[in-house]
Amino acid sequence: MNPEMMEALQALAVDRQISVETLFSALAEAMTAAYQKRPDAHQFSWVDIDTETGEIRVFAQELDEDGEPFGEEMDVTPNDFGRIAAQTTRQVMSQRIRQAERDLKYEEYAGREGEIITGIIQQSDSRYTLLDLGRAEALLPQSEQVNYERPDPGERVKAYIVEVRNSPRGPQIVVSRTHPGLIKRLFELEVPEIAEGIVEIKACAREPGQRTKIAVWSNDANIDPVGACVGARGARVRMVVNELRGEKIDIVPFSDDPNDFVMKALQPAKVKEVRINHEAGSAEVIVPDFQLSLAIGKEGQNARLASRLTGLRIDIRSETEMAEEEAYKREYGGDSWAEGEWRDVDGVNMWYPGDGSAPMTQEEVEAAQASGSDSDDGDSTGADAEQDSAASLDSDTAESIEEAEEALAVEEVDEEESELAEIADEDDNSDSSEGES
Repeated sequence: MNPEMMEALQALAVDRQISVETLFSALAEAMTAAYQKRPDAHQFSWVDIDTETGEIRVFAQELDEDGEPFGEEMDVTPNDFGRIAAQTTRQVMSQRIRQAERDLKYEEYAGREGEIITGIIQQSDSRYTLLDLGRAEALLPQSEQVNYERPDPGERVKAYIVEVRNSPRGPQIVVSRTHPGLIKRLFELEVPEIAEGIVEIKACAREPGQRTKIAVWSNDANIDPVGACVGARGARVRMVVNELRGEKIDIVPFSDDPNDFVMKALQPAKVKEVRINHEAGSAEVIVPDFQLSLAIGKEGQNARLASRLTGLRIDIRSETEMAEEEAYKREYGGDSWAEGEWRDVDGVNMWYPGDGSAPMTQEEVEAAQASGSDSDDGDSTGADAEQDSAASLDSDTAESIEEAEEALAVEEVDEEESELAEIADEDDNSDSSEGES
């Protein structure tokens, strides 16, 4: 190989940012393929290129019955190999160079999933938007774009690398503008404390294009995590909001206490009380009546984001509603049928009691209600019997008293009559005595 060709190859390697060894290896493979197309070529042969002098030699070995090479290496370089090789390897070289470039691009981006890149909008269609990254291109699918966000061609945007695929046409870099990781990376760019690891983003919940909530934590007691993310006069968070085209961002402090974390996650609403059911993974939140709409948010947005941020299903209730419910429970607390719901299970209507007991069919519910009704009737019957018994006892006593009084009256009359009889006898005796005298 003449010195001019060596210089051209080295210049090509620098221009395409390919190593000289890779370029010579591709050239050797291409020339080997060209040699093996000759009618007098050896079946097992290869081309060796001296990278210092550019000398090209063809070597070969014999094959045994099993197809294995044996014997010494033979120099079988044809006399006209230089001219034929130059004609044959031109196309192969261009293909190998393009493949080497694709491999380099893939290796450059293969380990960058989860990072943020800046690209220039090239073109858009119904399927995806193409971003120019310089030496490569990225695909922004329609599903990864924010609704109603249509950047103009030539505009610079930041995107989150979701996946890097290696395809025959080169690396396919898939990016996203809706991924929650974009929020974290943007804050890393704007907040040095996050980049240094002093402040951490513990959780992130996002509705792209509308609103985002992040929970931050500081590993240094002297640094306020919320203040560090907001910045002086909101300068840091404003840069993130501008990059997200005006998307609202709520920054709340993270807490290890679930009750406290739920309260902070529902900001800016003020929460009076939080009751967490760890088994069900839910939280019942009580707020003042005038804070109910603020806690729920527009179309339930604030409650949804707080639920995603905390990982709990949040049920928000006002003080008045809770007071009415507690009053109802106090009045009908013994009624096991006061709470629950009917569910259709495989075509069968089943009752699921609110206390978490086993579900029942409609027949079982009716039987249980009937049993409870009978029990109540039995109780009332017993009470009526007691009342009847008491009334009967009172009647017997009164009758006995009346009989006793009548007997006493008769006895008194008899005594009076006997006394009168005795007086009359005495009078008769006295009259008879006087007559005799």
